[in-house]
Amino acid sequence: MLTKFFPFLEWFKDYTIGKFRIDFLAGLTVALVLIPQSMAYAQLAGLPAYYGLYAAFLPPMMASLFGSSRQLATGPVAVVSLMTAASLEPLATAGSEAFIAYAIMLALTVGIFQFLLGVLRLGLIVNFLSHPVVNGFTNAAAIIIASSQLSKMFGVYVDKANHHYETIYRVIVAAMDFTHLPTLFIGLLSIGIMIGLKRLNPKIPYVLAAVVTTTLISWSTGFEHNVKVPIEQIEATDIRHQIKNFNATLMSIEELSKNRAIATSKLDSMHSDKGKSLNLLEENFEINLMTSKINQFKEQAGQLRSNLRKVKFTAVKTPSGQDLFYPASKSFNPVESDGRVYHIKIGNKPIDTEKLSLMGGGAVVGNIPKGLPSLSIPQLNFSVFIQLFPFAVIISLLGFMEAIAIAKAMAAKTGQRLDPNQELIGQGISNMIGAIGKSYPVSGSFSRSAVNLQAGALTGLSSVITSLIVIITLLFFTPLLYHLPQAVLASVIMMAVIGLVNISGFVHAWRAQWYDGLISVITFIATLLLAPHLEKGIYIGVALSLGVFLYKSMRPKVSYLSRAEDKALRCSETNQLMTCKHIDLIRFEGPLFFANASYLEDEINDRINKNPELRHIIIAANGINDMDASGEEMLAVIVQWLRSAGYGISLSGVNESVYKVMKRTHLLEEIGEHNIYPTMEKAIAKVHQHTHEGASEKKCPLLTTCLRQGL
Repeated sequence: MLTKFFPFLEWFKDYTIGKFRIDFLAGLTVALVLIPQSMAYAQLAGLPAYYGLYAAFLPPMMASLFGSSRQLATGPVAVVSLMTAASLEPLATAGSEAFIAYAIMLALTVGIFQFLLGVLRLGLIVNFLSHPVVNGFTNAAAIIIASSQLSKMFGVYVDKANHHYETIYRVIVAAMDFTHLPTLFIGLLSIGIMIGLKRLNPKIPYVLAAVVTTTLISWSTGFEHNVKVPIEQIEATDIRHQIKNFNATLMSIEELSKNRAIATSKLDSMHSDKGKSLNLLEENFEINLMTSKINQFKEQAGQLRSNLRKVKFTAVKTPSGQDLFYPASKSFNPVESDGRVYHIKIGNKPIDTEKLSLMGGGAVVGNIPKGLPSLSIPQLNFSVFIQLFPFAVIISLLGFMEAIAIAKAMAAKTGQRLDPNQELIGQGISNMIGAIGKSYPVSGSFSRSAVNLQAGALTGLSSVITSLIVIITLLFFTPLLYHLPQAVLASVIMMAVIGLVNISGFVHAWRAQWYDGLISVITFIATLLLAPHLEKGIYIGVALSLGVFLYKSMRPKVSYLSRAEDKALRCSETNQLMTCKHIDLIRFEGPLFFANASYLEDEINDRINKNPELRHIIIAANGINDMDASGEEMLAVIVQWLRSAGYGISLSGVNESVYKVMKRTHLLEEIGEHNIYPTMEKAIAKVHQHTHEGASEKKCPLLTTCLRQGL
């Protein structure tokens, strides 16, 4: 009973020092992959890199302690990170304090939802995301994730557009104008190291090797070369003027945003006073006017930011030893130049004109706060919670699908018993407790779980060891990560998402059912076109899947059976068989309920109209697994109608649940128990003789194989 609430107690049955040694080495190996990966994924989620370490601090431990899989490695993953960014970008600027707060709140929301699903044993809800939808979405997400890292690989900076493909176009245009070659080189070098070492020996921590090598190169060569100068050292009047205009525009946006917040608060208080409808209209007009001005200023700021990013500077040292920065396009007589190309470092905040940042090198991770994050329960804002909930549901289901798929694959190899609902509880607790430790949403990782299994992990203690190593890193080793190039984190992400691309999944879905393949392709295209609004791609895929399901339920397959060459009764259309002139053996494949009850009547009526010699209908009911009141009523109508028209009707292979419905509603008496047969063969044997009395049919297709082309 105790192990039901604390599954980890099962680990220690027959546990030995030898087993601990194996778990320790597995946990250490996973940590060496997790630390750089988590930092990369945090940036993919729109968060500072060190928040990835926070997400790798408590969640792996909690998921292993309360989940059912002993090898599943939980933590930041690519798809969930991308979904986090897509969910929060409409609410706040990526990397801002509000964005971070919302990410933590999202983790708590995801955790609560997953935990409740597990406790209520509703893990089956994940089936709403069909395999074709997940395959289409995952392939599109892999392309979006990989392409989103191109700006870091080229060392360029652009504003995000309304659609992802527009953003990528901006990146390509910026890269054609200027690519920071050392950044591109170090990114490609890290990819080469990872590919080479992985092929040489997959057990080598190739991600860590790439990170250590490139960080040492970055540190020893001065890869990052940023300077802070007063605006007066920019030797270009028009550039200084644009910088001042940019700051003024941002100040206008801030002032208008404050006034709009005050006006909105005032409007909310006025709603309770019904006697001031004119004042309400005036206040609403003012808010709309301020919103329009804010949008106009934002567009202006975006244009100024884009123009300033394009400007390239050359540093020229004067005889007094001071550096002056000239636009590279202008001709000058330099006394001495360092040979670097500088760009203004510009974001969504005003530029400090006294300490203007100029980048003359590549981007690195920079300072990472030393120590563990403060533990606190995230503050819940109800209005934000309502906005986040739909995204939390999608992230919960996607994350759980990824985690349970990985866990099942490993359980098949280890022979371990897996409980999906317990796994939901474990994932839910990991996200809830993770939120207390400043984590964003996490899930099970395929790559790190594979490393864990390959390293021989025997229990979830390996994930506890992984968490402890992350804690040690946060406490003592964060300064060593300062010079880690951003391009290397981008290459880590690109390498990780290669495994998500699965073209064969489209082919497999199409071969299974053409409409599944089509749904997968449509989901893929919709997700690509609608990014960064990734949830819309999933909505379209789920809607199509449900639409197909409803259509199939409303129009289930109706087969007309005849004797095949193997002597079995098979579909006459599929096997090109003749059908009996006097007996129709109809198989209805699906539940008989309100949405399709009339469809059976239409099919029978159609057969009667096509075959004037028809005398008897046998309904092969073994395909009818359920029947509601509408289905029962329609079946009763069919029986009465056929008999009044002079046709005979029988049923065969009626299952127990349908038989009970017929008995409770007296439909059994209407049909007559003697007209219900246990098998199709017995029904034919009983009905055939009297139906064919005086018939002209010499060779009955229900008794002998009669191919269409042979007659």
